[in-house]
Amino acid sequence: MRLPRALRRRWPKAGGRSWLIAIAAAAALCTGMGVAFISCQREDEGHAFLLDVPVPSAGAPFALALYQSLGVRLMPGHNVTLLGNGSIFDGLEEEIRRARSSVHVVMYIWEKGAASDRIVAALVDRARAGVSCNILVDAFGSPDFGEDVQPRLVDAGCAVRIFRPLPGYGDKLARNHRKLVIVDGRIAFTGGFGVRDNWLGDGVTAEAWRDANVRFAGPAVAGAQQAFAENWQEAGGPLLPPETFPVLETAGPASVAFVASTISPVLTRSERLVQLMIQAAKKRLWIANAYFVPSKAILEMIERKASEGVDVRLLAPGKKSDSKTSFGLQHIEYDDLLEKGVRVWEYQPSMMHAKTMLVDDELGLVSTMNLDPLSLAKLEEVALVVQDRAFAAALARTFEQDCVHARALSAN
Repeated sequence: MRLPRALRRRWPKAGGRSWLIAIAAAAALCTGMGVAFISCQREDEGHAFLLDVPVPSAGAPFALALYQSLGVRLMPGHNVTLLGNGSIFDGLEEEIRRARSSVHVVMYIWEKGAASDRIVAALVDRARAGVSCNILVDAFGSPDFGEDVQPRLVDAGCAVRIFRPLPGYGDKLARNHRKLVIVDGRIAFTGGFGVRDNWLGDGVTAEAWRDANVRFAGPAVAGAQQAFAENWQEAGGPLLPPETFPVLETAGPASVAFVASTISPVLTRSERLVQLMIQAAKKRLWIANAYFVPSKAILEMIERKASEGVDVRLLAPGKKSDSKTSFGLQHIEYDDLLEKGVRVWEYQPSMMHAKTMLVDDELGLVSTMNLDPLSLAKLEEVALVVQDRAFAAALARTFEQDCVHARALSAN
């Protein structure tokens, strides 16, 4: 699928890449198994942002850099658990069934099936026990939710709302791509998952998608609750009661920042955060991402890091990608990345849907953000930044295990 070098030279990056992405926008947003988040070319050369300053990768200096760049505090006192593939549903079901006061859910994809049945059964049980269950799903990502899933939830007493219903909403590409579950204001989950049977299983068989998610407890859960609240209000929901924002005590050794991003015509927190993480890398930068069509600035930063001797690795989907458009576009940049020293793998057994970054020895990111124009400019997204050596080691092990099931690429 890689474009021949001669053809790439006839399409320089600024023109050819923009032209191809424009074709993708015209073609379609949907694919058979999911959404190909390839659309408008967001880069405007007149005001493109490039974070071209030194950024520390550890401790209080990184925390200050994060706060200056995004206005979000990296706070100590968190317990963070990495959940791969189908284990996300074990964690969700267990915590939902423990809920005593509230369960709040934002979901992009929610379809009927075995995964949905598990989550719906747990929510129905809690709603009937008097727990406040508020569910928000995106109109585009879950078009059949209202008919297939919503009635059972509503009958049990859950409050259900649809985010930016279609037709009617002006910017149809500005969707809610967040995945959030918050229980009692004290436990939260996020990551790449959706409530659909593709996310069940082990991630190494054809229909079992490979993904990365996190369960976290500690002060940053308040940020996740606030992110739900702002989306809930936009969908017509009421203010959340005070008890849904409890005083959160420290829960573990990790320092964590919760970052929420929303649409911007110029620069989103998603773009700022990705650039900050890349710029912080001094020894290692390992990226796993489901749709690798990043901004020009991000590509330049990745190539520069590799040229400086940083161990830069990229894991992207292989031919089992749910987006053939994205799969084709990701190959446009491979030659330059490989020539600069970036090591590239394509995951083979199933769709690789993770959105993670690993920086040096103690900094990790698990998010809902794809490295493509929509996530970086238009979509509602969230990310968890984790500073913790044990968590970073878990991300590293997962990345290396995934590469065992991936094909390494080489420069022409």
